[in-house]
Amino acid sequence: MKQFGRAASGPVILASALALALSASLSAQETRVGEEGFESPPADLSQMDWLVGQWSGEGIGGAPAMESWLPPTGGTMIGTFVQETEGGAIMFTEHMYLMEEAGSVVLRLKHFNADLTGWEEKDEMLTFRLVAVEPCAAYFNALTLRCADADAPGVGLVAAVRMQSGGELLFQFTRLEQ
Repeated sequence: MKQFGRAASGPVILASALALALSASLSAQETRVGEEGFESPPADLSQMDWLVGQWSGEGIGGAPAMESWLPPTGGTMIGTFVQETEGGAIMFTEHMYLMEEAGSVVLRLKHFNADLTGWEEKDEMLTFRLVAVEPCAAYFNALTLRCADADAPGVGLVAAVRMQSGGELLFQFTRLEQ
């Protein structure tokens, strides 16, 4: 299992990721990175209930993207992410687990191409340890999930991931009607 300190780049998204990172605003970084050997803060999945639901918005290069999160089951929240191409085909997907572990929360994920071939090796995944948790926000090492407006949980979702280059991919979603 890999500890995630920087975003892995798959062969499918390198050019698009670079284009999006270059076109992103020059505002402050959304992601946080823990110091070497940092300890994750105490947390549990009840602090992530604002994330449950289906979210839709713009992804890489402005193409459509969706993210969905199920309520916790057995100490795990399962999520999916779908990045489409501009033409509406699947570019890649992610299968994500938010899990309670050692008194905190960790996010694990695997990437898949449109034909369901994996980016990571069979028994490997990316692991994002929690750096900080706030009402309506979870900051994992190099990955952020937060409400677009902390005063209006459940309306908008911001997801950001830090790339190896130091740039970020930023996704802004709105909740789909349930």
